[in-house]
Amino acid sequence: MLRRVETLVQRASPVFIDVDGRRVAAEPGESLAVALAISGITTLRMSPERGEPRGMFCLMGVCQECAVRVDGCRTTACTEPVRAGMVVETGGGWSD
Repeated sequence: MLRRVETLVQRASPVFIDVDGRRVAAEPGESLAVALAISGITTLRMSPERGEPRGMFCLMGVCQECAVRVDGCRTTACTEPVRAGMVVETGGGWSD
């Protein structure tokens, strides 16, 4: 299980994001992919051809496996910093 380091680290107050209609606490500025994984959300989209689950892979924005929609726009979760109030949609088989 993933978890954040809690000792010897000064953190800002957590913010809340909406993930598929669920309120999730996250650290502002951290990678959205990390925030989702820590919250137990590891399937981020479905492959467009076979409908197979996809999630984090390269964690540097190259592979597109962690594609999600944030505030209606497709992006890679690993390159998107968390900010308060963002609306995240997972599970798409997006080809755009």
